[in-house]
Amino acid sequence: MAEIQLNSLAHSYSRHPAGSEDYAIRRMSHTWHKGGAYALLGPSGCGKSTMLNIISGLLEPSEGDVLFDNVKVNELSPKDRNIAQVFQFPVVYDSMTVYDNLAFPLKNADMPKAKIKAKVEEIAAILELEAVLHKKAKGLTADEKQKVSMGRGLVRDDVSAILFDEPLTVIDPQLKWRLRRKLKQIHEQFNITMVYVTHDQLEASTFADKIAVMYDGQIVQFGTPRELFESPNHTFVGFFIGSPGMNLIEVEPTEGGVRFDGIDVPLSEHLMEAIRADQSGNIKLGIRPEFVHLTGHAADDTYPCEVRDIEDLGTYKIVTLQLGGQTLKARVDEDQEVTSESVHVGFPRQWLKLYVDEFLVDERGAKEQAE
Repeated sequence: MAEIQLNSLAHSYSRHPAGSEDYAIRRMSHTWHKGGAYALLGPSGCGKSTMLNIISGLLEPSEGDVLFDNVKVNELSPKDRNIAQVFQFPVVYDSMTVYDNLAFPLKNADMPKAKIKAKVEEIAAILELEAVLHKKAKGLTADEKQKVSMGRGLVRDDVSAILFDEPLTVIDPQLKWRLRRKLKQIHEQFNITMVYVTHDQLEASTFADKIAVMYDGQIVQFGTPRELFESPNHTFVGFFIGSPGMNLIEVEPTEGGVRFDGIDVPLSEHLMEAIRADQSGNIKLGIRPEFVHLTGHAADDTYPCEVRDIEDLGTYKIVTLQLGGQTLKARVDEDQEVTSESVHVGFPRQWLKLYVDEFLVDERGAKEQAE
């Protein structure tokens, strides 16, 4: 396994990029630490697969360096980088048995037959492929083929990292959870550096210890699932993570806070100093639906609003609110009564986030940036 560093990395598919909009990966630096289980999360077209292909050596970056354990590998082929990559659609040799598919990379490395047999049987047991071990791959289901594809990377002891490019796309939904948990168990057992690309936040959170969220060719936040949920560094992270996503409201600064639709929201002096120092016209407040407080009684820190819709989802309710000209979502407990057309809404200070130019401003008045 290896520590993977991306230094001042950028990539454009255009020969003569004129600006940042021509880059699939905008200039960035990032480190995947040795032995970590990571997810690279983002929507289609954000640059996830491009980054994965640069790491594996299938694509040479336009700018910057890729380092494995502080050694530059830009010129090395995927084979010489000892990278195993599992693609969205399973890549197997149909004419070979499952055993021979799993043994193939080990035979190429001239491993002794006894060790090959032991290793193949170990991985087949982990992936629950023993029953089909001596069947031709051609007759396997899509689920089984993808497990074989994963297994070919897992059998190698010398692998620097395993890269997964949306590997569960073709898997039956009922089996996805089991395979995600299986991959997590494999990581814990073998301590291999793993990077798992997906657009599904549940897949990312189930598999990874830390998640890199990509947006518009950049990693806008790198953190644990809890950090992404509780303190999204960027408005996109707030919107993309969670169900429903974060409520985001465009606001204007006032003397002691911000205002929208004639509604004043006070802010701390630290946050006000950040607003004054930045002098940006792009200011937003954000709060997750889980942290919106609903009450039937007015208070100094609440605002009257109208209930537009109540969606009962069994274990919780999603309440749609109208506050001024803004539509907000609140997620409340199943047993909380929300029946009137008018309620009062509160925004607990610790969960109310300020964003300037789309990035989070913390209570020290500093913009947060992705690591």
